[in-house]
Amino acid sequence: MRLFGSSGIRGITNVDVTPELALNVGKAAGKGCSDAVIATDPRVAGMMIEEAFAAGLMSAGCDVTLLGMVPTPTLAYAARNYSLGVMITASHNPAEYVGMKLWNPDGMAFDSRQQEGIEEAVASSRYLLAKWDGVGGINIYGNAVEDHIKAIMKHSGDLQDLRVVVDCGNGAASVITPFLLRRLGCRVLALNSNPDGHFRARNPEPKEENLGLLMQTVKDWGADLGIAHDGDADRMMAVDDKGRFVGGDQLLAIFAAHEEADSIVVPVDTSMIVDDALPGTSIIRSRVGDVYVAEAMKKEGAAFGGEPSGSWIFPRISFCPDGIYAAVRLIEIMGTRKLSEMVDELPVYQTRRIGITCPDKRKEGAMAGIAGELSSLGEVSTIDGIRVATGNGWVLVRPSGTEPKIRVTAEARLGVDELFIKTCRTVESSIGSS
Repeated sequence: MRLFGSSGIRGITNVDVTPELALNVGKAAGKGCSDAVIATDPRVAGMMIEEAFAAGLMSAGCDVTLLGMVPTPTLAYAARNYSLGVMITASHNPAEYVGMKLWNPDGMAFDSRQQEGIEEAVASSRYLLAKWDGVGGINIYGNAVEDHIKAIMKHSGDLQDLRVVVDCGNGAASVITPFLLRRLGCRVLALNSNPDGHFRARNPEPKEENLGLLMQTVKDWGADLGIAHDGDADRMMAVDDKGRFVGGDQLLAIFAAHEEADSIVVPVDTSMIVDDALPGTSIIRSRVGDVYVAEAMKKEGAAFGGEPSGSWIFPRISFCPDGIYAAVRLIEIMGTRKLSEMVDELPVYQTRRIGITCPDKRKEGAMAGIAGELSSLGEVSTIDGIRVATGNGWVLVRPSGTEPKIRVTAEARLGVDELFIKTCRTVESSIGSS
């Protein structure tokens, strides 16, 4: 039974992710675990799943500390003092989703081996429960946000008196990012900074089509920068001083260039922009998903890693993607230069991305058909899905680990549409016949 996707366990509330599942995963995760810290984002189902998970941990003899509603990177930083960190979140997914993500003390999500251990225990219903007098206790800790703020400030200097618009998206960033940036010297205008589990202001995913208000506000206020978070603030995307959305591949190149790292880790869906903007830097490609980026970073000793979706990993803080520290770091990088100037210096290639609906049970059959059709286009890599290098560019087809979709990404120096359309038709045909 496969529970974990590319970013923890995630699904529709009371359909895919239920209190019973949370209880059982808690029982499995609590085996041999002395203490754990748990938190939730603002989702409506967050407290329900949190309490069920906490009960499972306690039944296994694990003491539980509750942080309340905080961002995922705040929880991951707090996990350094515990055997286990648990975040109840569905990150950038819509409000009806909920999920569970497990963290090690170094801020790295559970790796493949650890995930398989949880899945085997839940599938077999084999749990090691405590005797009546060994059941875990429960505590509340209310200073996790301040601890995270202090850790970020320790690695940051005073920022310039910049005008920054922060769109918290009704998510957990509401309790930290605007306050931190003000303490560091910025003038901050906060949008959608009231936590709301229905995410009424906008879709939680910080994509360009969801950030119209932020882009317009940056222009109207004459701001130097716009920052956008997802529901749990592990992601951060930006709007430049001209009110333009800055793509994730562009931010990857900007961050990596200023980290001055010998090697960086990026997923297989990353643009050629990064390669061309960083001559002399070793670009290591991993599977899509922050846990796989972090695994590769740890293995290779890379100083920075990230994903075009808005996940940025700085090991000096933790191996958890930290959208809050990323916002601070981007402002530091700007220095005396405008973000728009840095963006305009980067190469521009034609890129297309789409998610094509495909039920999870049909993904395997569809991918087998797609592999046969695309193998004639060029050099094939199967690190994650099917990536074909064509000389002029590349195309990637991979099943989503968090949604019932097959994702198609194509990039080319010239003429990307023909490659993209051909691939999408191949995907749709394979789904239909699987």
